[in-house]
Amino acid sequence: MDKRSLELPVLLKRRVQAQVIGPIHAEMVAALGKEKADAILDSAIRKAAIAEGRSFAASAPGGETSMAHFIKLYDLWTVDDALEIEVLEATEDTFDFDVTRCRYAEAYHEMGLGHIGHLMSCNRDGTFCQGYDPSIALERKETIMAGSPRCTFRYRYKNPAGPEDTKES
Repeated sequence: MDKRSLELPVLLKRRVQAQVIGPIHAEMVAALGKEKADAILDSAIRKAAIAEGRSFAASAPGGETSMAHFIKLYDLWTVDDALEIEVLEATEDTFDFDVTRCRYAEAYHEMGLGHIGHLMSCNRDGTFCQGYDPSIALERKETIMAGSPRCTFRYRYKNPAGPEDTKES
């Protein structure tokens, strides 16, 4: 049996993590101030996302990352309708979609942690790529967590070697 099949659904995992992180963050705010506490939380979550990305990269078929494998990973984040998404484009170099409902944002707000939800969840999205494959970059201009009606995810495979070199699938 695959190790991931034994893991908790990501939404449930984020809720459990938030139950621990929320009180720790509140204590850090009391001791260090909001700015410093947010910076520490942001740094820790980003490092965890990069490590998680590396772990998923290691699971890629043949050890080779690809946009196709990256796209397939999104199934993990949408389990139990955790995200409702509209896919706009999915190719070997592009993955564009909008999130129209985010139960992660809903959960953080319900828990009284909406003010740090972006640190615990949204900031993972782009930094996950750094660990999975640094050639994949995210551009996002809107998030539901920040009050927009949708999250705009625009992933691109950027070839670091130059225009004449292309990524092989």
